[in-house]
Amino acid sequence: QVQLVESGGGLVQAGGSLRLSCAASGRTLSTYAMGWFRQAPGKEREFVAAISRSGISTRYADSVKGRFTISRDNAKMTVYLQMNNLKPEDTAVYYCAAAEAAWGSGVHQNYDYWGQGTQVTVSS
Repeated sequence: QVQLVESGGGLVQAGGSLRLSCAASGRTLSTYAMGWFRQAPGKEREFVAAISRSGISTRYADSVKGRFTISRDNAKMTVYLQMNNLKPEDTAVYYCAAAEAAWGSGVHQNYDYWGQGTQVTVSS
């Protein structure tokens, strides 16, 4: 089992950047494929980015491709989401998730463990 804690959210102006971190504890992080999802008020939770257990493979939602980068440091038990050129439509609670698999893809049902989320607000 793994516990996940997100941090790094906040208020930023459009065009700005934030880096989210997801600190894992418990079972070693290299056991899990990881993903980031987000949920805006009144909307469904949506996929943002995923990274394979090894870190070799990544995948992004079309809406963030070219602006966001997911990475992981298994030795530090941490997954990151670098978000550049933020837009007001990126405003949401961002969740880190772990899947007991080599690859979790963009399907939230594939993920077994979730953090509590961190709020990202982008002002226009």
